[in-house]
Amino acid sequence: MKKLLLFLVAFMLLFAVDSYSQASFSTGAMDVTVGTYGKIQLFTPDGIQQLYRTTILVGTSSTAVFDHENDAEVVDPTVLVTFPLSSNFEIYGAYDNAYSGLPPAVLVKENAYGWTNAAYTIVKYSIKNNETAAINASVGLETIPYLNEEYGYDTVTYNSTEGVIRFHRGLQENMGIKLLSSSLSSLYSFEWYDGYQVDTDFWNWMNMASLQPQYISATVDGPVSITSQSAVSIAPGQTFYVFYALALGANEQTMLANIASAKQKYELLTTSVKENPLAVNDFNNYPNPFKSSTTISYQLPAAGFVSLKVYDALGNEKATIVNSKQSGGSYTVDFNAKDLSSGVYSYRLRFNDQVISNKMLLVK
Repeated sequence: MKKLLLFLVAFMLLFAVDSYSQASFSTGAMDVTVGTYGKIQLFTPDGIQQLYRTTILVGTSSTAVFDHENDAEVVDPTVLVTFPLSSNFEIYGAYDNAYSGLPPAVLVKENAYGWTNAAYTIVKYSIKNNETAAINASVGLETIPYLNEEYGYDTVTYNSTEGVIRFHRGLQENMGIKLLSSSLSSLYSFEWYDGYQVDTDFWNWMNMASLQPQYISATVDGPVSITSQSAVSIAPGQTFYVFYALALGANEQTMLANIASAKQKYELLTTSVKENPLAVNDFNNYPNPFKSSTTISYQLPAAGFVSLKVYDALGNEKATIVNSKQSGGSYTVDFNAKDLSSGVYSYRLRFNDQVISNKMLLVK
């Protein structure tokens, strides 16, 4: 009986942690959920799930592929952003390879953006190289559809004109995925089987150097689709950004229209980022998570008035660290959180009329 009680307590604690670590938003036209380790799920407004999951892949060799199942560990818990700066809704989380300890050593920050009454989401992956040497990384997605909450007999079609991967089955809901920030170099689908998540196979699928025009699932297991773009070199400590659009539609035309709308949002989103010099410079804190104090670093492109403040998860201001005019250059400031309780906090840097924010986790 004691063992049973201990098991039930452990299960309840595990369930509570997992529930806390996932976040969701509803745009009115689509529901988006991001799980504990970054898996993205899509639902139609009636609550029917259409995407079992899509997750990031980062590979540097046939024995070094970062994937959701084997490697991901939580760095920043998945949370709903209280005051999104770039969209109506936003979910944020960060994950690294601490679970496996295997290469590549990367930190993946994930932001899922949503807009009112939009049946699409834009997902930004910020991939930081934590290795001591440069990596040549292939970056892609692992996607498992769940159209109308059913596996199997789906068709995966690549629309080369639009650059869109279409998941469909008869007259049921359509789902589309488009790489926005680059062009796909590989797309390969296969029938799901137990234990397929092996680095060597992931690497081979990510480097097919071809775009499979169509795959038709012939079993109840359904397809798994692997994408990749051409390998990129990431220097130690540097970050590479990848943007994907995910959309739903009652038919192919509606889904493609939603993808097109997402592309327009992406262009506005990245234009505002390019025009904001703060957004492309170093702005982070170390260590993160931290127990009592952490160091925040940032870089100013020119002289100007700087405000650096810390907010809790509800958007309440908890501390003002900087509130003065500063010259252009690199800065580091220490933040002591001895009077704060454990939790997720945001720190927001305002430079003249520009604003950028980031997340940190206090664990006491």
